[in-house]
Amino acid sequence: MLQTLYDHFWWERLWLPVNLTWADLEDRDGRVYAKASDLYITLPLALLFLIIRYFFELYVATPLAALLNVKEKTRLRAPLNPTLEHFYLTSGKQPKQAEVELLSRQSGLSGRQVERWFRRRRNQDRPSLLKKFREASWRFTFYLIAFIAGMAVIVDKPWFYDMRKVWEGYPIQSVIPSQYWYYMIELSFYWSLLFSIASDVKRKSAKMFNYAGWKNTCNNIFIVFAIVFIITRLVILPFWILHCTLVYPLELYPAFFGYYFFNFMMGVLQLLHIFWAYLILRMAHKFITGKLVEDERSDREETESSEGEEAAAGGGAKSRPLANGHPILNNNHRKND
Repeated sequence: MLQTLYDHFWWERLWLPVNLTWADLEDRDGRVYAKASDLYITLPLALLFLIIRYFFELYVATPLAALLNVKEKTRLRAPLNPTLEHFYLTSGKQPKQAEVELLSRQSGLSGRQVERWFRRRRNQDRPSLLKKFREASWRFTFYLIAFIAGMAVIVDKPWFYDMRKVWEGYPIQSVIPSQYWYYMIELSFYWSLLFSIASDVKRKSAKMFNYAGWKNTCNNIFIVFAIVFIITRLVILPFWILHCTLVYPLELYPAFFGYYFFNFMMGVLQLLHIFWAYLILRMAHKFITGKLVEDERSDREETESSEGEEAAAGGGAKSRPLANGHPILNNNHRKND
């Protein structure tokens, strides 16, 4: 059964042009060709990346955080309350208004105290600022090195300037060691991220400067990132790369399954880039018009200062209904005569 599935999956007519077989891609005369078995090396390399990452975060990112004055905010811990803790673990971290009222009766706390408890409890589960900084530093360092290395190994290749040369001799093209190791290392790195996804901080990119409090630097990097993203994803990718994969192969061979499959995946990627570009442009518009105060994906943390502010404003907001710990403002004002 498994052998049958294996044979069907690697059927030559799926992945190779007509009149070519896997035998044509066997190593000979000192020329080495790409093989699926080459991917096995990425698994031990991924484990090696995890080890390197551990020492990087310990001996490089942590001292760097201290140098950049990355400090933790004081977090208020939620007092022990079995009723609220049980709801938090089993039903949800952000109770609705009706659930707040029910929990208020069950726990003997006021609605404001219940909301405050859940805010503090969510803050306890959020990763520390130092953890965010170290993980962002690791990714930033790898991506920077990978970009520089990638440019170094391709800038002297003829197909970097003339993309028709990509298809010369396809698919009987031997593997260049620099490209082989570039792809193996890239894939190994992403394997390592998959292995650590359960413990990694969600929703982060190169936010090192944001965590360090360098707001102006962070804003300038965002502008550069937005420009580079639009040019590379909405101009170079569709009009150079996709044109290369859609048009040039048909000048050599009739279309086959591998051609359709690969270009379908490239099309999906292009649609994702369009969607991401829309999000980036929306954020850029808010940034330019002054409406973007902070990353709109960020969640609010309660600190000692916010607690004090809440207490000071408590008299005016105490009688208002609550929604997730914040007073609901009544916007239905009557017009004065």
